[in-house]
Order: sequence, then C-alpha cells, then structure tokens
Amino acid sequence: MFELPELTTIASQMAETIQGRVIAEGHLGNTPHRFVWYNRAHDEFSALVKGCRVGHPHAEGKWLFVPLEPGYVLLLGEWGGRILCHEPPAEPPAKYHLYLAFEDGSAFSATTQMWGGVGLFEQGSEWDYEYVRNLRTQPNSPEFTWEYFVGLAEESRAAKKRSVKGLLTQEGFVPGVGNAIAQDIMFRARLDPRRDLAELSAEQLRALYDETVMTVAEVTAAGGRSDERDLFGKPGGYARIMHAKAAGRPCPVCGTPIEKLQYLGGACYLCPTCQR
Repeated sequence: MFELPELTTIASQMAETIQGRVIAEGHLGNTPHRFVWYNRAHDEFSALVKGCRVGHPHAEGKWLFVPLEPGYVLLLGEWGGRILCHEPPAEPPAKYHLYLAFEDGSAFSATTQMWGGVGLFEQGSEWDYEYVRNLRTQPNSPEFTWEYFVGLAEESRAAKKRSVKGLLTQEGFVPGVGNAIAQDIMFRARLDPRRDLAELSAEQLRALYDETVMTVAEVTAAGGRSDERDLFGKPGGYARIMHAKAAGRPCPVCGTPIEKLQYLGGACYLCPTCQR
C-alpha cells in the first residue's frame, strides 16, 4: 500500500507531467471491487470531470489531492496497487478503478488489488470527507517538531495503553506511516513494536522521533520503497531493512536471526537482540 513517501513522489511527478492537461473523458472502475469506495455515480463523475483542467497535486497522509479546475478536487487514497501516467496514444488498462483520458491523447489510471477510495468533491468540501478531515501533522512537515511528537505520545498514553507500533500506525497519530515504513523506523530506533510508550526513556522516545522523521525523508528522497512503483511504473529506490524476506536472516547490526510476529493487525519483523 502506498504510504506518504510514495504519494509525495507521485504527486511531484504528476505536477511535472499531467498538471495543466484537460480531461476529455473520465471513468470510474470498469471492474467491480467491493473494497473500492466512490462518492459519485459513474455517469455523474464522467459528466462533472469532462473539460476540467488538472491543477497542482499534493499528498496528505495516505491521500492524493488533485484539483480539477474549476471547482473540484479529486481524492485518491488508502491505495494498494498502481497509479500510472500513460503517454499518447494511451489505451485504458484492461481493468481499472479510475481512468482519466486527456485531450492531448495521454491518460491517468489507478488500479488497486486491495482497497481504496476515490472521491470527487466540490472545492473546499474535500476536508469534510471522513477519512481526511481529522488528518494530523505529517512527519515531513516543519510543524512535526520534537515538542509536537512528545505531545502525541502523551495524548496516546492518556487515551489508553499504547505501544510503539500503535503510536506509529494506529488512529492516524502519524499520518502517512503504515506498517511497512514503521518496521524500519522501529528497527532503526532499536525499539520492540510491543513496547509500552510509558516505559520509554526520554532518550528512547527521542530516538523514535528522530528515526520517524529521518526514515520518511530518506524513503521520499529515494522515490519510495523498492516494492512500490511510481507514476511511470518504476520501482522506488529505498530497500526496506525489515520485511517478509528478512525473517530468519541475520540482523544487519548484530547477526541475530530476525523474528516474525503478528501484532496489531499485521506482521512485524524485529531483531530480538537490538529491539528491546
């Protein structure tokens, strides 16, 4: 699934390529998918986007915001699949969940194997959408300071017992960070995913903050993770440290075999020696 670094990369590539292009035709999915959510009927969507010009896209958390001028904003997010630009002469993929054909013969498509949301909103009302209206400060923002992070941890602890992984991946405390990037953050901070935040020393909490900011920046600078693809189908340049193939292999720091465990709705990979 795309996380903040991948969507930041795709938004930047869209700004360089399809921004300013005019939509000749727009279509929602041609393939039924029970876990893709739309807020418009297919015919309504097609009528509203026809003739719109693509504005400047940007990423917020796990959502892509694409102005369609005048008057609309397209939201695409929580996406696990492909978001692609097709240069002319473009033909739609055999299966898609969003397809925009432009007047110059190019196109844009989005297809998911997992789930996702596609919403077309009147400009200004996009922030009323339930999945984005409560987005917090994301880790690539100047406002994501050490003091802000301490406040997040305190809020999280006050709500209920919460672990390191819970802070990173649950309830939108750190927008745009999912299970994939969180694995490397926790390894680099030398913290067990299950550690209670209340048990962390000030130094350990600071390490968690530093690695959150630095890991997100590093993955973004590399154009995303190597197991995800950009707007042109090219894999990102960041090779994850902790992932499915790491289980059983030696830790790159101490040599202890990497362990796999299920925790908070997903697999975790950790070094039992380095991450305590």
